[in-house]
Amino acid sequence: MNERVRQFLKDEDGAVTVDWVVMTAAVVGLGTAAVNTVEEGVTALASGIAAEISAKTVDNGDSDGTRKQ
Repeated sequence: MNERVRQFLKDEDGAVTVDWVVMTAAVVGLGTAAVNTVEEGVTALASGIAAEISAKTVDNGDSDGTRKQ
């Protein structure tokens, strides 16, 4: 019985798992913070680009109603 307790106390597999869980949570938290930080600016930039693109016209060569060949 004492040998089992000593072996259990020496076993570090659970501690490594906890380390990975904490590290993964930190990475997810940092990623979420980064997205939240830049989200508003990216949305504004995308809206500006969309407005510029929709304001443009494309000349396909038939502005007088006849198609050029």
